[in-house]
Amino acid sequence: MGMEDHKLKVFCTVAETKSFSKASEIIHLTQPAVSLLIQAIEEIYETKLFDRASNTVTLTPAGEVLYKYAKEILSLYAAVEKNIGEMTGLVRGSISLGASTTIANYLLPGVIADFRRARPKIKIHLLVGNTKRIVEFLNAGNIDIGLVEGDVARQKMVVEKLISDELTLIVSPLHPWAKKKNISIVEITKEPFIFREEGSGTRQMIEKYLGRHRITPQDMTISMVLGSTEAIKESVENGLGTAIVSRWAIRKEMKYGTLNPLSFKEGKMLREFSLIFQKNAISSHAVDEFLPYLKAYPFEKLLSWSE
Repeated sequence: MGMEDHKLKVFCTVAETKSFSKASEIIHLTQPAVSLLIQAIEEIYETKLFDRASNTVTLTPAGEVLYKYAKEILSLYAAVEKNIGEMTGLVRGSISLGASTTIANYLLPGVIADFRRARPKIKIHLLVGNTKRIVEFLNAGNIDIGLVEGDVARQKMVVEKLISDELTLIVSPLHPWAKKKNISIVEITKEPFIFREEGSGTRQMIEKYLGRHRITPQDMTISMVLGSTEAIKESVENGLGTAIVSRWAIRKEMKYGTLNPLSFKEGKMLREFSLIFQKNAISSHAVDEFLPYLKAYPFEKLLSWSE
């Protein structure tokens, strides 16, 4: 990646986030550094590219022109890299992946490890955040591919289903329900329940399912709200309540019998894990190697309960 290339990326990120502070967070530069880079470009063209009058930063007419060409130039850079890579047969380079928490913690480690054995020259960078953050990273061009859970608005991007994920009720092996295979959703209002924080994909999904069965969070006995699935699992293992988590999150606990999963009589609580990309982005050679690998990965085999 050349110097010019980097300047244009910074410029596009400011244009897309409409904010110097947001852009600096995404590109991992300080805010003054971002401002200086933009100033340098403005000096080259001897004109203002951004209107800094209001709270949001907007493009001037000259800025609009540069933005249009910058996007084209960046995709041409990507095309050059890809074509030369194909000619020399060198599959190297790096892939930036963004993934929401459940996927990053429980689904990807195995895939990435296996892929690295098959393609040792390719580096993989993983950014983790909630679904909303991952969409922001993608729009700013910080990641090549995003992996998210739950619903995503398809406005500016391509959304493809990767696999389905089932959310399941978990109880400790000493819990009276531990012997059951399934339970009615209505019963969970009687037991202390441990929730994830607002804004988590898992929580939105649970609230939607409860809502369909006319149960509000007010009807629940919420004993705790915790910020991570790991903390929730620990609490359930220690008998502090029940919770609902992704089946992916409890593979180890199932194997060692430290948590018992239950399905709901009213039907499975399912959601999608999806891949997201920018609409017209030219993918690099490395991404072209990784995507088919990811899509063909035998996820179902990993999830079969019978150990």
